[in-house]
This record gives sequence, C-alpha cells and structure tokens, in this order.
Amino acid sequence: MKILAIGKNYVNNKTEIKAITKGFQLIFSKPESSLVTDNRDVVYPSFTSNLLYEVELVIKIGKSGKNILEQEANAYISHIGIGIDYTAKDILNQVRETKGPWELAKGFDGAAPISGFKAVSDFKDLNNINFSLNINNEQKQVGNTGFMIYNFAEIIAFTSQFMTLEPGDLIFTGTPAKGAGASIKGDRLQASIEGELLLDFKVV
Repeated sequence: MKILAIGKNYVNNKTEIKAITKGFQLIFSKPESSLVTDNRDVVYPSFTSNLLYEVELVIKIGKSGKNILEQEANAYISHIGIGIDYTAKDILNQVRETKGPWELAKGFDGAAPISGFKAVSDFKDLNNINFSLNINNEQKQVGNTGFMIYNFAEIIAFTSQFMTLEPGDLIFTGTPAKGAGASIKGDRLQASIEGELLLDFKVV
C-alpha cells in the first residue's frame, strides 16, 4: 500500500485557482508505519518541538490503474475518509536547508492519523464536499473541495503517470488554505465530513 499526499492544494478564493494552476503537482509519500487508525491516540514525537497539523480528505483507490485519463479518474476512487497530515516543522526546516527529502519530517510514526472510510457512492458531488477540524472543541479548519487547486481526478491522473495506483492506496488531497497550526500534548482533535464525526483522538 502506498500513502501519497499533495502539498499546497487549496485556495481561499476560487478566482485564484486558474492563476495558480501550473500542471505539475507537489506529490510526496508517507510510509505505512506512519498510519494511526481506529481513533487511537497519537504520541507526540520526542524529536520535535513543533508538530503541525493539517486536516485533509483522504481518497482510497479501488482498482489498479496506470496513465489514467482525467475524465475516468474518479471511477478509481472506492472510499473517502479524513486524516491529519502531521509535519515535524523544525525537522522540515533542517532538511530544506540542504534541499533534502521530506521523509523524516512527514513520515515518522504517527504522522498520518486517519478515520474509517465512507463509500464514494455516499457523495453526490466530489467537487462539493465539506469537511472540518475541531481541536479542544474549537473549530480550527473548514474546507470544501470546490476550493481545491487540483481536484481528485486531476491528482489521480497526474500521479498515475509516474506510478501505478493499486487497490488500497491512499492519497491525502490537501488542507484548507487557513487554520493549520501546532499540536500540543493534551489536544483532542475531531475531524468531520459533512458534519459527521469520523476522526477523534488525543495527542499524548
């Protein structure tokens, strides 16, 4: 199973999308060991003092595909869930100084808590899905897929040019343009899709 993610994929204003779209997407990966499932607590890593959260919708691939056409790409999605893309920001700053890879900052154990998944058929319009994140009962992030720079189909079509997508692969699809911030020990994170609470865990 591959875990992929796209960077900087949301805007505050839909009028910005056309100007920002460049065609070449920023894709990175996380190892399977970064996953935290079943609403288990996330352990604050000992090697960082700056753990940043980003709430993201996560799509699950349902069938194998290579060089997938954009107009056919949504048919490769089987399920949709929600997760947190965690970053050890101080580690990321260190590796950026040497133009190194992101794995240590993005792929550590616990860097990818995810919810259970809902069937893609539960969603009437993939370009109009609402999602949100509350921390300690305070709303921190609100998103809608209509504000994506690259939508699900575009992400799948682009990524499949480089690697075969396989059943069970997960793709984190970007965080809203506002509200990402720092997690601290004791935080309770609750993430919802269309008002339904799907992810609920604490940082310990």
